[in-house]
Amino acid sequence: MSNLVEIRDLNIRFTGERTVHAVNDISLSLGEGEVLGLLGESGSGKSVTLRALMRLLPKKRTQISGTVKVLGRDVLAMNDEELSAFRGQTVSMIFQEPALALDPVYTIGHQIAESVMRHEGKSQKEAMARALDMLEVVRIPSAKRRLEAYPHEMSGGMRQRAMIALALACKPKILLADEPTTALDATVQIQILLLLRELQREFGMSVIFVTHDIGVAIEICDRVAVMYAGQIVEQGRLRDIVRTPVHPYAKGLLASTVHGAKRGQRLETIPGTPPSLDKAPVSCSFAPRCTVAQPRCSEQLPPNVQVSADRTARCVLAGPVEISAAS
Repeated sequence: MSNLVEIRDLNIRFTGERTVHAVNDISLSLGEGEVLGLLGESGSGKSVTLRALMRLLPKKRTQISGTVKVLGRDVLAMNDEELSAFRGQTVSMIFQEPALALDPVYTIGHQIAESVMRHEGKSQKEAMARALDMLEVVRIPSAKRRLEAYPHEMSGGMRQRAMIALALACKPKILLADEPTTALDATVQIQILLLLRELQREFGMSVIFVTHDIGVAIEICDRVAVMYAGQIVEQGRLRDIVRTPVHPYAKGLLASTVHGAKRGQRLETIPGTPPSLDKAPVSCSFAPRCTVAQPRCSEQLPPNVQVSADRTARCVLAGPVEISAAS
C-alpha cells in the first residue's frame, strides 16, 4: 500500500537579518491509518515541518527545497487556488493554541459552517447542521447552545474540542496536530488524547502528531521520528524506540521523562543546550551534549544507519538492535 505522505530531502531556511536552517535534509512517510509522532525539544523543527506540509510558512523569507507529496501531489508546486482546496479537505490542522487559531469575532458554529460551505458547497442550513454534528462528535456539552458561543466564552478544553471539530468538519484524509494538548491540564489532556485516537480510528485518518512529551506519544502514536536541531536522528516503531532507543538523544529524552520504568528513580537530564541554527550542520549536532561522543562525531555528518527493516538512526555508533518477539 502506497504512503499518503512522502517527504524527501526537505530543507527549510528562514532568511532576514540572519539565516536560520530550521529543517535539514529530512525524509518522512505516513501510511494509511497511521499515527506518526514528531518528537523532540522546542526548536527542533517539528512545527515548521507540519507547516511546510500545508504551505503555511511566510513566502518572502522562507526557502524550501526537497519534495513534499501528499496523495501523490506535489504540495510545493500547488498554486493558491489548489492550496485553498487542499487545506481543510485533504489535509487539516489542529493548532497548539485554539484561542489564537480561532477567529474571536465569529461564533464557533459560523467558523465550522464556513469551512463546510467553502469545501463542499453546502447551504448555510446544511453546514450549520454539520457543525452541530461535529460538536456532538467531539462531545462538547450543550452542543446546540455552543454553536452560538464565541471562543472567549469557552474553557481551554472546550476550545480545543471546537478546534478538533473544525479540523474534522470536511473529513480530511490527513490530520496534522501541533502539540494540541500542551496548554491543557493533565485531566483534560488525557481526555483530548483519547478523543483524538478514537476519532482517528472512526474516520480512518492518518495523523502526524507533534509533541515534546514521550508520555503523550505513547498514548497516541504508532511510529515516531525523533528530531534534534532540524534533523531526524531516529525513527521507527514507537514500542521499539521506547524499549531500546539507539541514538543518544533519544535515550536522553526517555531518561529525562517520568514513565513507568522510572518511578521512584532520580530523573536524568541532557547536559548543555541545543545548538544555534545559523549554519547548516556539517557534523553531529548533538555531539557537544553527548556523553558517548567520539572525535569523528565532530568531523563529519553521521550516516543514517538502517538499524532494522523499519528503523533508522543517524549516529556513528548505531547498529542492529535485537527486538524480542514478545515485544
